[in-house]
Amino acid sequence: MALLRGVWGVLRDLGKSGVELCSGCGNRLRSPFRRSFVYFPKWFSSTLGSYPKKPMSSYLRFSKEQLPIFKAQNPDLKVSELIRRIAELWRELPESQKKIYEDAYKADWQAYKEEINRIQEQLTPSQMISLEKEIMQKRLRKKALIKKRELTMLGKPKRPRSAYNIFVSESFQEVKDGSSQAKLKSVNETWKNLSSSQKQVYIQLAKDDKIRYDNEMKSWEEQMIEVGRSDLIRRKMKSQTKDGFEEEC
Repeated sequence: MALLRGVWGVLRDLGKSGVELCSGCGNRLRSPFRRSFVYFPKWFSSTLGSYPKKPMSSYLRFSKEQLPIFKAQNPDLKVSELIRRIAELWRELPESQKKIYEDAYKADWQAYKEEINRIQEQLTPSQMISLEKEIMQKRLRKKALIKKRELTMLGKPKRPRSAYNIFVSESFQEVKDGSSQAKLKSVNETWKNLSSSQKQVYIQLAKDDKIRYDNEMKSWEEQMIEVGRSDLIRRKMKSQTKDGFEEEC
């Protein structure tokens, strides 16, 4: 409700009524407080749409440039292996060539800050307050998606599946009739009626998948440390010490 009051406050300052709000609205945005839609004036959606994206880091820029090349040269390799090779290439890259990507990042970052300042200077104080609230909510909605896309591009291994999820993925396609919700309900009932010995098959598959995940994550996190992305590793990751023993990070 605080966000709605802020929107109405801005409209009041601008001399707009509720009728004008509904007739002159831009995009429909979902309210974070309930399962309904609220309307925002056109300047809200147009200003948000004009906000620039943050520039990519020097390594991510290099990786994005090299990934399609490596894919074309090695079509059968997994993305994680391609990223590993790109990381090795980045490590071996001369500082003079790395500087090209670093300078490009710095230039884009400066342009990004200037564009943000230009947009903000055009807003009134009331508009700034309301816009900041909406920007914060939009960032929260997109944060997980952006993070997921970045990790996918960097080749992060897929999380292990549970025994139930493995069963669902195998059984869902076998249920031919009904909607997706009805199919899922049918599969769920089948899972509940399985005997312990039948479930044990999927439990073992889940354990095997967990081992696969742990091994792939250990390799992936070592690669991320090597390319300077230690912010992506798990806090409880085990790193190899100089003496050859493992210790908790």
